[in-house]
Amino acid sequence: MDRDKIIDFLIRAKCAAYAGKGAETMPSRPQSHDLEYREGELMYLDTFLGGERFAGEEALWIRGVPCWSMNYAGRVTGNPFSGDFLKEALLRVPFEKPFRGPQEYINGDYTYRCEVNGDFEWFQGYETIEYRGEVIYDCYFHGSTIK
Repeated sequence: MDRDKIIDFLIRAKCAAYAGKGAETMPSRPQSHDLEYREGELMYLDTFLGGERFAGEEALWIRGVPCWSMNYAGRVTGNPFSGDFLKEALLRVPFEKPFRGPQEYINGDYTYRCEVNGDFEWFQGYETIEYRGEVIYDCYFHGSTIK
């Protein structure tokens, strides 16, 4: 399947799942939060554990075969953290770096920043949220295509 079509699907899936406040599906592991999105032969699953400290994985399958995955781990380090602000930022996932949110997004007193090294095939990154200049959230992520 064409790389651009896969990325288009991935962005739609991300926006429909966690960032879009999608409904959780049956947990795949004890106490996991799972969000699934499907279009024809494509399936996306975001599964994570925890809340203020969390770890998870997003993965994409074509016809039941895994083709891309990203792991992430993050934490809330201060107040007032806003999960809604994080989701606002994640809804703005860029096509060029379809991993988390944009390089920078600001709304009121909150600033989201995301730095990524690599590309769709092999990448690692780090995101933060600041409230009035103080970092109150951070998350590391990495992933790759699967062959």
